[in-house]
Amino acid sequence: MLGTFQQSSIRIEIAAPEQRLRESLTHCSQLQTWLSPLRLDQGLPTELQAGLTFTSWAGPIAIRQTVDQIQPNSLRLLLSQGIDGFHEWYWGDGWVQSRLEGISLLPLNLAQTASLLRLRQFLSQSHS
Repeated sequence: MLGTFQQSSIRIEIAAPEQRLRESLTHCSQLQTWLSPLRLDQGLPTELQAGLTFTSWAGPIAIRQTVDQIQPNSLRLLLSQGIDGFHEWYWGDGWVQSRLEGISLLPLNLAQTASLLRLRQFLSQSHS
């Protein structure tokens, strides 16, 4: 894999209960909404489940993601192709944390920050 090793952990406050955060991070239709402009494969199940592999697209760059673990308060995705590494999510009442490590040509910290801000905006709009 070409690129540089990058790692980033970001935790932000989000005015949303734990269950709403879980749904936003594990229900495929909600993921597709707030992850835009990232595109997900068509035909995904309603909810992520361990072992599921799908592809997301950042413009022309494909990122293959496999759900490694899914727990009541966490999610771990193994990444390949455009990013070789992993993405972990943790959440609770009023907060979410994202930890991303991998080798990529993409600016992972910038993309991670932007996605967390889109998640916050999505949740604030869906509660208004």
